[in-house]
Amino acid sequence: MNHSKRHGEILRLLKEEGTVTIADLAERLGVSLETVRRDVKPLTDDGSVFKMHGAISLPGIVGEAPFERRMRENAEAKRAIARMVAATIRDGESIMLDCGTTTSFLARELAGHRRLTVVTNSSDIARTLATTNGNKVYMAGGELRPDSGAAFGVSAIDFVRRFGVDHAVISAGAVDATGGVMDHDLEEAEFAAMVLSRGQRSVVITDHTKFGRQGLVRVCGFSGFSELATNQAPPADIAAALEAAGTRLRVAANGGQNPA
Repeated sequence: MNHSKRHGEILRLLKEEGTVTIADLAERLGVSLETVRRDVKPLTDDGSVFKMHGAISLPGIVGEAPFERRMRENAEAKRAIARMVAATIRDGESIMLDCGTTTSFLARELAGHRRLTVVTNSSDIARTLATTNGNKVYMAGGELRPDSGAAFGVSAIDFVRRFGVDHAVISAGAVDATGGVMDHDLEEAEFAAMVLSRGQRSVVITDHTKFGRQGLVRVCGFSGFSELATNQAPPADIAAALEAAGTRLRVAANGGQNPA
């Protein structure tokens, strides 16, 4: 791939993912870190991209709130996963959703459903699905996080514990073959674990970039949920762990990838 083609690929990746590290760019483009830095320099000089410590992003993204920024990262992959999962949920059913960008995409895909009963700790999901199509939305209480507008803590967990739903769906911060489903925040991990325990069907939804990552806090092992929905087949060690646990793997048809 020559210099000008790499410029186009860098901009394409930024449009899809919002922010990309220099190290990740080097690996995905198959070039050295120094080559990537040389490629990025004219793009930063002319204002096409914004450079941060060890990463680059599109200029319009820098001023966004963290949750809005995460909504732009891997958006097509998350949308493909959400569309696949939404197709398995029927009008009139009940669903519990934790706070996450992929679950927020799922809420948007469910906007055309009718008479849903929704339990969530996410103000974004509650706003998306409340007061339309005969839906009932129950919002967990507690202090709202400034970055995501979601409620966490003992009161939120106690609230959702009262419900039993058809579908319990969480998004994952990390999926590791040894650790299972993990998160980077204790309260979020505790809430996610409670959500999974409240569904007749329990689903973890995550895009492929979370595979092989290590989180700080364990949510559950692979036997702690019934399905994993993603946009690309996981690495062999994770696929083997899912199979050993008897956990179903669902992969979105086009994986949210742009055609070549």
